[in-house]
Amino acid sequence: MALILALESSCDDSAVALVGSDRQILAQAVINQNDAHRPFGGVVPEIAARAHVEILPGMIRQVLHEADIAIGEVDAVAATAGPGLIGGVMVGLMAGKGLALSAGKPLIAVNHLEGHALSPRLVDRALDLPYLLLLASGGHCQLLEVRGVGDYRRMATTIDDAAGEAFDKAAKLLGLAYPGGPAVEALAKDGDANAVPLPRPLVGTREPHFSFAGLKAAVQRAVVSGEHRPEDIAASFQQAVVDCFVDRTKRALEIS
Repeated sequence: MALILALESSCDDSAVALVGSDRQILAQAVINQNDAHRPFGGVVPEIAARAHVEILPGMIRQVLHEADIAIGEVDAVAATAGPGLIGGVMVGLMAGKGLALSAGKPLIAVNHLEGHALSPRLVDRALDLPYLLLLASGGHCQLLEVRGVGDYRRMATTIDDAAGEAFDKAAKLLGLAYPGGPAVEALAKDGDANAVPLPRPLVGTREPHFSFAGLKAAVQRAVVSGEHRPEDIAASFQQAVVDCFVDRTKRALEIS
């Protein structure tokens, strides 16, 4: 069984894992930077890159120690090579290059989005190819037909903003702290998802693309009007995003 030491640093989370070729995760560590970015209401690229520099070496040692594996025993080193915040990507990629060079191992440069596309097979080892993937991260919102490693067909994308960006914007409009997604979800638990009439952009259209700019604008109007409880706005916004996800994914399945 081949062993891969994998590094991820494309945004504000530092992650290290030791993964076997049988898709078993032998050891892993993840550290977020929420406290560092919270005062700014979002991710500051320079702060994120500096944090990766400080955090990654210790995480690498921790994962190797937990798995009782020496760096010379791994078969390859993998690192995110983009897309992402360029400073963070460079930190992880350079760390990976250094480790690979010192240990005499090959370096595998991984596309961040390809990592998302294939990650379901790590948690569901019975998942067969091909499958339809809803990729909804902070900066991306796509529907992909995953046919195999390196073999994908993009069926849809957002024509303006990603869902993650919409969550961050909604959180700011509601006066919530960073990170926005968990804050909106927590507030929504005490709200009525049917209380605020919000649009479902592109729902029902033929092509399964996404759009969230109009939904963000509607949330802003609801906040400014003062007619609705913040909890109801959060719940209604969250439900609108989910409805868009469900409708667009069903449409992609229909035409795939």
